[in-house]
Amino acid sequence: MSAAADQPYQAPARRDPYQLGRRDPHAKRQGGEATGHGEGGPASKRIVTAYGFWIFLLSDFIMFSGFFAGYAVLGGAAAGGPRPADLFEPTRVAVETALLLLSSFTCGLASVATQARKMVLTQLGLLATGLLGFAFLVLEVQEFAMMIAEGAGPSRSAFLSAFYALVGCHGLHVGVGLLWLGTMMAQVWVKGFRDDILRRLACFNLFWHALDIIWVGVFTVVYLLGMGR
Repeated sequence: MSAAADQPYQAPARRDPYQLGRRDPHAKRQGGEATGHGEGGPASKRIVTAYGFWIFLLSDFIMFSGFFAGYAVLGGAAAGGPRPADLFEPTRVAVETALLLLSSFTCGLASVATQARKMVLTQLGLLATGLLGFAFLVLEVQEFAMMIAEGAGPSRSAFLSAFYALVGCHGLHVGVGLLWLGTMMAQVWVKGFRDDILRRLACFNLFWHALDIIWVGVFTVVYLLGMGR
């Protein structure tokens, strides 16, 4: 008889039915990071950061929708004072719009350069974005100053109160975006294309493009439609 026949019979180990089909939720797929889709495990930091920032942007859109609704109601309440057609300069508004839309284009170029890990091109794209955004903000501040000098301040009428609230809130966001842009340029230059820096740059790109989307709404509702009032 063979040696294997002399071994005593051993029953196969029983498997826990509650463990059948289960996988480690924290295990990563071979050849890539966790995707956050079922068996892939928890989402990566990039996905979590982008998801959280989208929630912030949606809350910002909700806030601006309130300002748009207020302007839609109060836009015609001039109280005998100056109306939109008396105050707005089409040329200035067209230049402001062109500057902001062009800054969105240069921001996209900077994002492409970032993906290619081109430091100089990334910095040039961010710098151009900042300069265009700053020029837009200067023109907007000049517009406010000229209107106030003509007696068309925010307390003159409900229309002007709604105008300064909506357009001024957007200008405040542009100013905050410029400060953020300056810090990102410094971080990229000093720390390079680290993962955390790339996540922050992605959030900034979302923020800046969102400002352009909001400005298209401001340009249409406040300026274009306002010219006919």
